[in-house]
Amino acid sequence: MRPTITALVLTYNGERLLDRCLGSLAFCDRILVVDSFSTDATVAIAQAAGAEVLQRKWEGPGPQFAFALEKISDGWIVSLDQDEICSEELRDSILAATAADSGEAGYWIPRRSWYFDRFLKHSGWYPDHLLRLFRAGRMRVEVSGAHYSFHPDGETGTLTGDILHYPYESFRQHLDKVNDYAQKGADDLRAKGKRGGLCAGLCHGAGRFIRIYIIKRGFLDGRAGFINAIHGAFYAFLKHLRIEEGDWGRPFEHK
Repeated sequence: MRPTITALVLTYNGERLLDRCLGSLAFCDRILVVDSFSTDATVAIAQAAGAEVLQRKWEGPGPQFAFALEKISDGWIVSLDQDEICSEELRDSILAATAADSGEAGYWIPRRSWYFDRFLKHSGWYPDHLLRLFRAGRMRVEVSGAHYSFHPDGETGTLTGDILHYPYESFRQHLDKVNDYAQKGADDLRAKGKRGGLCAGLCHGAGRFIRIYIIKRGFLDGRAGFINAIHGAFYAFLKHLRIEEGDWGRPFEHK
């Protein structure tokens, strides 16, 4: 018999795409949603899709995944974010790999992300391989700033078919993320004793633009590639500028 497959999705106010995300995982034997007390229709959508829903206060991706993985004792786990969709080709690839059961601890999956008006094919965004199919008990989660990644205990393979990723729905939402990530990045660098400031921000911002737009061939992604490179440069600029906060008018007696 084929080992069981559990789909795992962490959610918080994810009503925008959750029905499509969970619908693409209908081939799994079980769908587990761990929600961080959403205030929109997330929980209702998950329940309507037949998912098992557990709720836990958000304390970061590490603790949240640790809690979720304790609820999955065996078989395979497919992990998607609430703004990701499993393509049909990937579904077939997952079913074939788990049925073969050839001993791998997990499989890397390419992710294709939509930005502005297209899926980016360059800019360092594709194929963006992520370990998202793995055996229960043979994976650990590592957290770096606002990001997390899975690391396998054993050999791995690579699947065909993409995770379809829709991370932003507007320029404003992207800039909100840029602002949040830049602050967390600045805090991390400051804690490590790194120095920042205007010159550091300008140099790192320019370097990031060159890397995304020229080295990673973002220019081949048209307008979307240029806009993405500008946002990437702004993120790097803000992160290194904010290491040194200044006094912002304190102590309120400046002449």
